[in-house]
Amino acid sequence: MSYLPSPEEKAAYVNRMFAEIAPRYDLMNRLMTGGQDVAWRRELVGLCDLPAQGSLLDVGTGTGDIAKEALRQQPGITAIGCDFTFEMMRVGQGTGERIRNTQYAIRNPHFTQGDALHLPFPDDAFDAVTSGFLLRNVTDLDAALREQVRVTKPGGRVICLETAPPSQVLLGPAVRFYMFRVLPVLGKLISPRGSAYQYLPNSTRTFPEPDVVVLKMERAGLKNVFYRRKMLGTVAIHVGTA
Repeated sequence: MSYLPSPEEKAAYVNRMFAEIAPRYDLMNRLMTGGQDVAWRRELVGLCDLPAQGSLLDVGTGTGDIAKEALRQQPGITAIGCDFTFEMMRVGQGTGERIRNTQYAIRNPHFTQGDALHLPFPDDAFDAVTSGFLLRNVTDLDAALREQVRVTKPGGRVICLETAPPSQVLLGPAVRFYMFRVLPVLGKLISPRGSAYQYLPNSTRTFPEPDVVVLKMERAGLKNVFYRRKMLGTVAIHVGTA
């Protein structure tokens, strides 16, 4: 199968792919970003501007890293991680158990299985809704954004950490070589399904530029939308207010 499946195949392909790479997903994230993804999540959670007893939903939560970071920063909040792929959340629950036994004493978020295009939550339910590297994998970007806005309280924030196409960034040729040559080799060495790390860079190449994502977030109903570029412009944190 192509590493860029058709829209009809994409949901099943992505679900199967993430189920297979779940055991090494966090390790690959650290290696791919040189550990910078930890700082991005820390910054993302800070931008949520959560009240002391607030609530956060992390869509496409994977192993729950964003939700766990939110609980680390504000232990009094309620954090829910929602993902299409059960196997990713199962790995995250195990990681949470190990974290709880360390000096940090971070409790697990609540995990629930759900589709980003049909979130299993009522309107106006959360003070902040986040996602990390989710949007490039959904079959309908506009519908996914509308769902995130729907479940966010008025005045709450929607924050999306996402890749950006490497074509126009600083050091573009070097970045493209790393993404399309180095990452696939690294993926084959580390992950049980190395082909996933050919799909993932290609999904970045076809994802909209940050300025286009801003327009889509505004059309979904968000205000005061802005973004911050990271990692030589290949990653962006998008922020909007419901």
